[in-house]
Amino acid sequence: MYTEKVMDHFMNPRNVGEIENADGVGEVGNVKCGDIMRIYIKVNGDVIEDVKFKTFGCGSAIAASSVATELIMGKTIEEALALTNKQVVDELGGLPPVKIHCSVLAEQALKAAIYDYATKNDLHFEALKDFDPNEEHDHHDVVNIEF
Repeated sequence: MYTEKVMDHFMNPRNVGEIENADGVGEVGNVKCGDIMRIYIKVNGDVIEDVKFKTFGCGSAIAASSVATELIMGKTIEEALALTNKQVVDELGGLPPVKIHCSVLAEQALKAAIYDYATKNDLHFEALKDFDPNEEHDHHDVVNIEF
């Protein structure tokens, strides 16, 4: 049911914790499913030099958070904004269809953290043009994702 990589990131998550005085913090979640993710970023220039997460949720949510932080560490803001939930799923070697929403949460939490950073620094990124971190998303509705 779960790949070895999903189990590894669940049992040994990377980059867990908080960043004091983070440059950006993003939190997304859905009370209905119980998954809540918070991502913290530290930015130097335009490079994400540190990223941490705290996730309350299932093993897939923890694994998706962990792998997403690995994928954006050391990347520029623009490169991090290009991260998709499909890349998270692919990096994990797949997720069961009912758990795809966890990868969407990871993508959205990252965008929310970058949005927070951009707002604090009066920066504008094209990839965030229509992003609203306060918009309620039912991440379970994302079942027809293209691979």
